[in-house]
Amino acid sequence: MTSSDHRVRFGIIGFGRFAEKAIAPAFRECPAVELVALQKRSLTAAREKAALWGVPLAFDSAEALARHPSVDAVFIVSANSTHCPETLAAADAGKHVLVEKPMAMNAREAERMIETCERKRVKLMVGHMVRLSPLVRRVREVVASGTLGRIVYARADFIYDARMSQRHWLRDRAVAGGGPIFDVGVHCIDTLRYVLDDEVASITGQLSPPPTATATEEVAELALKFTRGTVGAVLCSYRAAFRRRFIEVIGEEGIVQAPEFTATGLTLPLTTTLGRDDRPTETKVEQIKNENPWLTPDLEEIALVLAKRKMTEPGFNPNDLNSLVKMANESVSDLKKLIRMDAPVLDEAKIREEERKKTTEELLNLISDLIP
Repeated sequence: MTSSDHRVRFGIIGFGRFAEKAIAPAFRECPAVELVALQKRSLTAAREKAALWGVPLAFDSAEALARHPSVDAVFIVSANSTHCPETLAAADAGKHVLVEKPMAMNAREAERMIETCERKRVKLMVGHMVRLSPLVRRVREVVASGTLGRIVYARADFIYDARMSQRHWLRDRAVAGGGPIFDVGVHCIDTLRYVLDDEVASITGQLSPPPTATATEEVAELALKFTRGTVGAVLCSYRAAFRRRFIEVIGEEGIVQAPEFTATGLTLPLTTTLGRDDRPTETKVEQIKNENPWLTPDLEEIALVLAKRKMTEPGFNPNDLNSLVKMANESVSDLKKLIRMDAPVLDEAKIREEERKKTTEELLNLISDLIP
């Protein structure tokens, strides 16, 4: 089995409700990738879903999926407790990894995943897709513009009624690792890091009820301190009458805020209010179409996958400059084929390509770490 158009060939590990509802449709909308394999615990169920989605390969083993030669990369969407072992299996098979949040059950597992992927020379990325949404990117632009003045405070809330979730293991600490912090709090923290373009220096929190050896917390409030002095807060909860998400950044000259910042497929208001002499002086409301943050391809990542595939082709000599230049030129050509002018999902990638204006030499530098 081969990919005729040089798309990155993905296999989904843990093809459950979320993968079927969000990830598989995203793959269909993205011309740069191809879904070639899926895995479920039951082989019969995997084959049924593969037939339904037109996916050629079905597995009941994550390891077997990762070892298949037709798979370039895996998207791990399984229970939290299996993220680490499945990432290690994929890396051992030489496959790039996109893993759902939370990345791992603890820092020790996360460090092991990073070390293994670096040693095996494969890419590892965590599925923090909220930072790809137009609404969140606009918040970042407003903050970066300086309009709000010096940023003093930022908060993000995500609460919902977990009784409605199909993931019955949410409160099982052996499977989930943690409660709402692991589930949705990570989105809040990552989004604040992104819009502030800053990192968390310290963190304290309150959990209720206190987690035990077997059960997670259900409500959490975190107090953050960022490296540039901004104070932050995150509220996340499984106990709520209804779902609510909210983000706010406060500066000395103004405030920007938005509701439902993780929602997709909606047009949402982004409100910026400026003030002076302790009074609001100007309010601007932008209506942002928050389209689904599909798996927007990063051309650098795609280039690495394409280049690595070409390195396995007959006749490639890593010590021959002509072979390197030929591979780079072919990779650039393949990338250009992926950029369809009529594909909105690739608009941003197309813009990035135009801005960077990669030359053959730049691409060679990009793939140098793959050359033996």
